[in-house]
Amino acid sequence: MSNLIKTWILNMLSLWIIDYFSASVGFADLASLAVTSIALTLLNKTIKPLLNVLSLPLNVLTLGLFSFVINGVVLYAAFSFSSGSSIASFGTAIWMSVILAVINGILEKVFD
Repeated sequence: MSNLIKTWILNMLSLWIIDYFSASVGFADLASLAVTSIALTLLNKTIKPLLNVLSLPLNVLTLGLFSFVINGVVLYAAFSFSSGSSIASFGTAIWMSVILAVINGILEKVFD
């Protein structure tokens, strides 16, 4: 299976789990969940590395904590690509990106 497809499926499962347990994140239907996870996968592969390089001085000054903000920006942007998905606020996006990383890590261990 392609790495991109595997990442998309893991992101979709992780977002579904987050949606199930959190009232701050919502999806109207399976299609909006799929579009949001595709957007998240593509943004993580393209825009996020560029943002990491551009924000390197801030990341060094904050001892790596600015990476949480970058993850939140990417997640918030992914939710904006689908009209059927919603996230409560940018602060929620930062917290959900941390939870998403943990769930993705667990799912990667389970499915490998």
